[in-house]
Amino acid sequence: MTPWVSATAGLLLLVGGGELLVRGAARLAALRGLSPLVVGLTVVAFGTSAPELAVSLLAVRSGAADVAIGNVVGSNIFNVLLIVGVSALIVPLTVTRRIVWVEVPVVIGVSIAAWACALDGRVGGLDGLVLLLVFAAYTAWLLRTGAAESSGGDESGQEGMGSAASVATAAAGLALLVLGARWLVDGAVAIATALGVSDAVIGLTVVAAGTSLPEVAASVVAAARGHRDIAIGNVLGSNIFNVTMILGTTAVVGGGVAVASGILRFDMIVMIAVAAACLPIFFTGHSVDRWEGLLFLGLYAAYTAYLVLDATAHEALPRYRDAMLFVLPLTAATLVALAVHAAFASRRRT
Repeated sequence: MTPWVSATAGLLLLVGGGELLVRGAARLAALRGLSPLVVGLTVVAFGTSAPELAVSLLAVRSGAADVAIGNVVGSNIFNVLLIVGVSALIVPLTVTRRIVWVEVPVVIGVSIAAWACALDGRVGGLDGLVLLLVFAAYTAWLLRTGAAESSGGDESGQEGMGSAASVATAAAGLALLVLGARWLVDGAVAIATALGVSDAVIGLTVVAAGTSLPEVAASVVAAARGHRDIAIGNVLGSNIFNVTMILGTTAVVGGGVAVASGILRFDMIVMIAVAAACLPIFFTGHSVDRWEGLLFLGLYAAYTAYLVLDATAHEALPRYRDAMLFVLPLTAATLVALAVHAAFASRRRT
């Protein structure tokens, strides 16, 4: 299969797989009395994070700790800035109060916890075990408290058959997502190499984003079909899964994972900042409007540009870093001001 055919076929599989996964997950939520948000936070989020888990475990077993850590951190930044940004451009995303007051603080909390675990330059096996316990506790609490009100539930064989079909549809969609992501990344890497793009740039762009392509497809399709809770739940659930389950598992399996100083001092800080940026964005009107989606996409472009300049030791890096030190605090101050304004406006209405 030629690179162009591989990339095109992979893209088509991503679209088809995302459609099947969202359709099956939404149907399963209706049949089992679970809210779409809970399904997005669990079934869809955990399923689309399977590539990250596979890549991180393989990286640890191969002794490539930077890849394992970078995969988790980079995917979390990618999930929020690019996936939420693209989804909001398709249709403004409605954000429930629960997401603002529960899920976003959980994402911020586990991100800070991961950074704290890595302060000594290593996420140890005990740290990994703690992260896994957090994952188990959160998932158990989510399933116990997040069920929608049931109407009594028809327990007949008809519902059982419907549930089985929904699970099969979602599983088929997930399989297509994983295969499509692999084909698209393989084709894109081959095309970029043929065009003379450096390995560093390919790794920081195509490969780094490749394991998050299932999340992209699932959230974009969910947003387009009007399942906004699934779209936003997929992103937040994936980020929680990445930090607690994936990083925890790789640390336990690998007997600890070393964290490079650059990742600790820059990328993990960006991961925390991106999670924190969700609060004022989501709080203002409990929605993510198109202009906010554009803001997220602009921030991701700025972050990617920094990575490329740093990896290539470009002479423009110092000037770019100085500009970012001005732009990022200004952006943060603007988001906080918007959140405060929204809070006062809401108080005046009540």
